[in-house]
Amino acid sequence: MTAAYDPDNIFAKILRGEIPCFKVHEDEHALAFMDIMPRSPGHLLVIPKQPARNILDCDATSLSAVTAAVQKLARAAKAALDADGVTIQQFNETAGGQEIFHLHFHVLPRFAGVKLDPPGNRGDMGVISAQAEKIRAATAG
Repeated sequence: MTAAYDPDNIFAKILRGEIPCFKVHEDEHALAFMDIMPRSPGHLLVIPKQPARNILDCDATSLSAVTAAVQKLARAAKAALDADGVTIQQFNETAGGQEIFHLHFHVLPRFAGVKLDPPGNRGDMGVISAQAEKIRAATAG
């Protein structure tokens, strides 16, 4: 049995504007913002606006729209940061590595020969803000 969605999770609070974020994209179905503990330059998160714990309980319409946003943001981040590739990560339930129980996709621009940074280290907010601006500009084009 899957646990109920918790409306007080950090991403729900970001959606309600209770916690600030470096927003890079927003549409009817999805919100994309920078991860403040980036594992690569330009690491961002894409979440549905609809409450969904993870991919296992997200309705197909919302999932399709969020996946389209993931593709758009992956292309924009790769172009904006002149990355060599992009890693997309998505985790489901505790045993699957999920830590925040609101569906989210990690978009990680990758650079040849450069490993991901370890998780849990807060990034430089000035650098993250500048990367967000570059990615935002790339989504417009």
